[in-house]
Amino acid sequence: MLVHPSSIGLSSRTLRYLPGRLAVRRGEIGTRWRRLTAGRQALLALAHLRCGDTYAQLAAGFGIGIATAYRYICEAVDLLAALAPTLAEAMRSARTKAFVILAGTLLPIDRIATDTPYYSGTHKRHGMNVQVLTDPFGRLLWASPALPGSAHDLTAARTHGIVDALTDADLKYWADKAYQGAGGPIQVPFRGRCLKRWQRRHNSTHAKICCLGEQAMATLMSWRLLRKLHCSTNHITAIIQAILVLHHASA
Repeated sequence: MLVHPSSIGLSSRTLRYLPGRLAVRRGEIGTRWRRLTAGRQALLALAHLRCGDTYAQLAAGFGIGIATAYRYICEAVDLLAALAPTLAEAMRSARTKAFVILAGTLLPIDRIATDTPYYSGTHKRHGMNVQVLTDPFGRLLWASPALPGSAHDLTAARTHGIVDALTDADLKYWADKAYQGAGGPIQVPFRGRCLKRWQRRHNSTHAKICCLGEQAMATLMSWRLLRKLHCSTNHITAIIQAILVLHHASA
């Protein structure tokens, strides 16, 4: 049984998934002894990802050094990130859906004013741009690597090849007005103030569908670490991919 002094809102399936993966990994590399068992290491990583506990807090709670806590967490994150689905794999899954929803979000980071590439003019803060694909029920299918927050959503989608992949798969996808001009079978709202009645009805229906994509954002932000990232921007993609794998493991 995994025990932690604070509450970790995860399913028992998730709590069993990571220890099993870590145990297999230790067997592959021939680990003989560790300060923490595979179960305790999994709990350490999950407490960091889900609750946002710092390395210092976790080191004190688990009776290990800060450097050891950092190393154990990075090992677990990298192990999970390697299992994340690629965009091509996500497309194979998406082909069974009536349509998908494309949305972008900004993950806040701690950066100073001089870090211009990470500043989003839309959100008025520093962060990392992440694109997500969801099914018609708002369930998270795929999350992209993180780009600096200054990247526009449409630019980010094109950079990751999402638009081309959806077009090649002939998948209808819904997105907000930030993706106007993407091309392919995309459904976006009409812009402007003087819209005809049928255009307003279209926008109303469109908003009801796209709001399901917000459920995927809420799923990501339920992992408190993503609410304000203090790590190197080079590690954020691995963290997102690790969380995606844990999310799918609990489904």
